[in-house]
Amino acid sequence: MIAVPQNYFSANDYLQWEEKQEEKHEYVNGMIYAMAGASEDHIGITTNLTVIISNHLRGKDCKRFPSDMRLNIASKNIYYYPDLLVTCDERDRFNKKQKNYPCLIIEVLSESTESKDRGVKFAHYQTLQSLQEYVLISQWEQRVEIFRRSEKFWVLQTYTTGELIELQTINLQISIDAIYEDVNLLEASPEEILETSI
Repeated sequence: MIAVPQNYFSANDYLQWEEKQEEKHEYVNGMIYAMAGASEDHIGITTNLTVIISNHLRGKDCKRFPSDMRLNIASKNIYYYPDLLVTCDERDRFNKKQKNYPCLIIEVLSESTESKDRGVKFAHYQTLQSLQEYVLISQWEQRVEIFRRSEKFWVLQTYTTGELIELQTINLQISIDAIYEDVNLLEASPEEILETSI
């Protein structure tokens, strides 16, 4: 993400300004950041998951929202656009422009966002008491990492090629192959890509 040159923006100023923009921007405590475009593989993985989760949640109280839905972390004065979120909280039904109580957040890793998704963003997401599972998906190999909230800490479970993934918050099992269907994974790792570009 790239910071947008500006003076300090209040959250209300950001929300009014964002409504007029063609591109999406995230907001972190007064600063606005332009979001980079997604790769073909990133879009393919997100689309596959959106379809799978949408079919599973049809007729249920939980709702899924892809990356065009804003997530508000009110305690931190932050607005993010996760790649995919699911909320089962009745309070989220009344706000059509943002969600506040996700139980599941999914991010597809990219070169520019991986360190943030694993670091500061995850730290911010952890402050959401409604959040039970945080999912990180590689677009370089078949690899899915799920962090699950326990009483005292977050527990990591990693899934790789040929395994069945379990999203406990929405009682859904997914073949990892289904997540990566019709996706031509990048052959190089983010580090290898960086090294060859220097």
